[in-house]
Amino acid sequence: MTSRLLLHSFFRSSTSFRVRAALAAKELEFDQETYNFRENAQRSENYLKRNPQGLVPTLTLQDGEDIHQSLAILEWLEEKHPHPPLLPADASGRARVRSLAHTIALDIHPINNLRVLNRLREQFGADDEQVKTWFLHWISLGFEAFETRLANEADTGKFCHGDSLSMADICLVAQSVNNQRFGFDETPFPTIRNIVERCLQIPAFQSAMPSAQPDAV
Repeated sequence: MTSRLLLHSFFRSSTSFRVRAALAAKELEFDQETYNFRENAQRSENYLKRNPQGLVPTLTLQDGEDIHQSLAILEWLEEKHPHPPLLPADASGRARVRSLAHTIALDIHPINNLRVLNRLREQFGADDEQVKTWFLHWISLGFEAFETRLANEADTGKFCHGDSLSMADICLVAQSVNNQRFGFDETPFPTIRNIVERCLQIPAFQSAMPSAQPDAV
């Protein structure tokens, strides 16, 4: 039993960023337990008992139950703490927000996460420049499609969907912040850039930034 929500995270993890931002947007108090990925702490015996994948984030609820996977956590938060909402009220709007969020979380992020980049080094002997080229290729491809949608779909507003923050913005900003580590230039994606800059003025995103975390180095 815990008195507050407990987020298991790593400061550079964009998936952890998503949950930190959502928790802050909903003004929910939480504690963090962090794992040093450089020391492979997420593969410790104790953590693997909690999350057999050895991935972050995991959200431990007050009753001790663990929820895995960032999008599942965001959906749980939306159901249990619906205000302020991170999904629109209408079914088509919710579908659009989820599709945008999934573009980042299911298509772009998985092939560029740390496990994949490390595998490129270990199995194929990729050096840092080759890993960067891989990362930037998939980000560019994904962001081109994402920018096209945002720039041409009528439901885009100040944020990815209308003028209210949604899960799509949370996934986009988390990815954008991660892209900075590889020097990705967002200038060719003005709609994305404007939304990200707007989001980064919101306290919930500021508190979720990697540099603001207790394990930041």
